[in-house]
Amino acid sequence: MAKEEPPSTSRDLQELQRKLSLLIKSFQNNSKVVAFMKSPVGQYLDRHPFLALAVLVFVAMSAIPVGFFLLFVVLTSLLALVGVVLLEGLVISVGGLTLLCVLCGVGFVSLTLSGMILVTYMVTSSFISYWFSPRPLTQQNPSVICQLSTDLEGLHQE
Repeated sequence: MAKEEPPSTSRDLQELQRKLSLLIKSFQNNSKVVAFMKSPVGQYLDRHPFLALAVLVFVAMSAIPVGFFLLFVVLTSLLALVGVVLLEGLVISVGGLTLLCVLCGVGFVSLTLSGMILVTYMVTSSFISYWFSPRPLTQQNPSVICQLSTDLEGLHQE
């Protein structure tokens, strides 16, 4: 008293079976699969189907953890790279600010030093020009001039 399936369901199953068999044939006719099946590993797995199934299940189940591990490796590498770049950027920024401060200090010291040298030069040249400038005789003390002239006359006569 089992119910018979409608004919459309059996046709769908037959269509699905035909598609699966075409897929398996195309998979078996693939050149890489043929080359693997001719290798010693492929021949061994062909003789031991349970082991082939176990390897297939292992590969399929290990794909997700291996994928997560590779994702972890890539992300940590990127984060380390970004961290190194940020750390290097921080070091370069601190070094640049230090260089800027040092150069500002050197500029201030050079301006101060050149100003001091300029003032020293001007004061020294003023003193030298004042001390060693030829003065007209009228500006000097007349009594000293008279005394010098008599001393010079006395030396001339002797």
